[in-house]
Amino acid sequence: MTDRVTAPYGAWPSPIAASDVARGERRLGFPSVVGEEIWWEESRPEEDGRTTVMRRGADGTSAELLAAPWSARTRVHEYGGRSYLPVPGRGGASPAGHGIVFADQTDQRLYLLERDAEAPVPLTPVPGQRGGLRYADMVLGPGGDHVICVREAHGDDARPTRAIVSVPLSGRAADDPGAVAELMTGADFYASPVVSPDGAHLAWVSWNHPRMPWDGTELRVGALDGGALSGVYTLKGGVAESVLYPSWRDATHLYFVSDWPGWWNLYEIGLTGQAIALYPAEEEFAGGFLLGWEPYRRLADGRVVALHGGADLRPGLYDPETAELTAFDTPLTTWETLASDGGTVVGLAAGPTTPQSLVRLDPATGATETLRRSRDDLPDPAYLPEPRAVTLSGRYGAEIHATVYPPSSPRAAGEGPAPFVVWVHGGPIARATTEADLAKAYFTSRGIGIIDVNHGGSIGFGRTYRERLHQQWGVVDVEDATAAARSLVDDGLADPARLAIRGGSAGGLTTLLSLTGDTFACGTSLFGVTDLLRLAKETHDFESRFLDSLVGPLPGYAAAYRERSPVDRADEVGVPVLLIQGALDTVVPPAQAHAFARALGERGVRHAYLEFAGEGHGLRAAESRERALEAELAFYGEVFGFTAPGTPGIDLVTEFHAPDPEPDLIAEPLPPLDGTPTEAPAPPPLIGQEGAPRG
Repeated sequence: MTDRVTAPYGAWPSPIAASDVARGERRLGFPSVVGEEIWWEESRPEEDGRTTVMRRGADGTSAELLAAPWSARTRVHEYGGRSYLPVPGRGGASPAGHGIVFADQTDQRLYLLERDAEAPVPLTPVPGQRGGLRYADMVLGPGGDHVICVREAHGDDARPTRAIVSVPLSGRAADDPGAVAELMTGADFYASPVVSPDGAHLAWVSWNHPRMPWDGTELRVGALDGGALSGVYTLKGGVAESVLYPSWRDATHLYFVSDWPGWWNLYEIGLTGQAIALYPAEEEFAGGFLLGWEPYRRLADGRVVALHGGADLRPGLYDPETAELTAFDTPLTTWETLASDGGTVVGLAAGPTTPQSLVRLDPATGATETLRRSRDDLPDPAYLPEPRAVTLSGRYGAEIHATVYPPSSPRAAGEGPAPFVVWVHGGPIARATTEADLAKAYFTSRGIGIIDVNHGGSIGFGRTYRERLHQQWGVVDVEDATAAARSLVDDGLADPARLAIRGGSAGGLTTLLSLTGDTFACGTSLFGVTDLLRLAKETHDFESRFLDSLVGPLPGYAAAYRERSPVDRADEVGVPVLLIQGALDTVVPPAQAHAFARALGERGVRHAYLEFAGEGHGLRAAESRERALEAELAFYGEVFGFTAPGTPGIDLVTEFHAPDPEPDLIAEPLPPLDGTPTEAPAPPPLIGQEGAPRG
């Protein structure tokens, strides 16, 4: 073991390069189980983020089902969700004959890829405009000859409309749009269609503007008769109750998750009668909202494997006979979603030193078996920071939840309090987990600590905590981030002269507003929101009324929008700022960052502005992500007074210069998500987690 050396914080030697962070991670998504076969989605970072579908056979070997250029990705709600579904082949229901239905990223049509077929065949018609008809959250319909899913229709000027539809697996709807049967219309949004075991009923979740799915939804049910629904009525939910993720217990009873008691708990309800809480607890049984997530699964013997906890969810086994929930003892601390056919249980999980993984869970013992990892190149765990959960006191004594990641290295140590960076997630209604993150380790292994803040509004701490942000975005989040930084100083961990804050998208707004105070020495905004009034005009439909609850409805709250727009308060910022922006960003257009940089330049405030050609809202290319990480480290070195070995420097200027996009990072502009021409990309999500799903 090499003796540890004393070195300046930020300049510790580290084996984690920016290229290690930017390359090599294949994000996994949405597992499915049929018998001994397992399917999942998997990204291909080396292919510009293309998403394929993988299948693991009974013999343990894995095969890629979709070759380039096919990519399974839906853009329903812009955030997407589950994009594929295993379906029986022409040979019957045997798993050995299953193929897949998937939504293709380029044109958003549904395709069927049968077992051993040479190429997929289309199931849905060509839309009037590319990507104009989108499909997600698919389930197999009664009889197994069609799929039921959510469809989102976009026109030239009209607001998108959504419906629950039935699509035949025969392929006849590809040429006959009338073959797609509309089962339910009228609501602004739909999610989670589920068919009863006897095929007699369909249940789903719906909601309307201005609510978001974590605000108020309805669980509805109707009788299925051929290609039609009848007798539709509401089972549970309303304007102030978030009901999510229904699943049939049997032909006449449903399980679901509801935050009626203030936390997302598990409930049961019959086709008539009252809902019954299965396990009342002040903890969450869901980690937010995304089309196709499954936070619990019923086993064939009637027991339920359920994820539960706070910002991090872990699995437990609920027994309806005893009403007891037994937590599994597993080193994997962060679980996302589950899948099961009643016997085999699989899930996506991670830990502080374990990357996101596809694992098989034994419900009898709680033991896990890793089937696939998102990356195989994690460094020595000694270089990975050990998370420490803390609960802090904010304004008026309000609780603030955060995770501290101290500097960590087996080779180096520093003297005195360390520099720290407050990380703000890209919510604002989202969560920061303790999943292993090489981007964090890139900084902590060099001697820069991180505190990851789940500010008021974050998911994982009950409805009341989420509602702290109602009409208070730009206030509560800023107060909580600032309080988190000051707590580190009070505890003697952080140097008060070397505190920074960084955030992307919505977290960028929190970052820039936090710099108007006197706590932080600098800040990094990645494609951050700077102009709320412009945001309200340009957002996509899913979030088009989100600001009603976060700030207030327009035009009555226009003054509040200006007061909480960093671009209107740039004259209060006197510390260095790093702005990172995509040149093709239509969510937070470069003009917003330009205006903020111009205002800094007019006052002689040191800043750096990096604009990446071909990038939109969030950096997708490995070259872009690598350059951004190196620039951020060099920025902290410039402000805090250290030189990071092997890292290119950065020039901070005091005058605004019209930016030139980074010229040599991307030879050709990357196509937007729906494959439309790059000069007019379709808008990606507005204020999510840098392109990641909510929650």
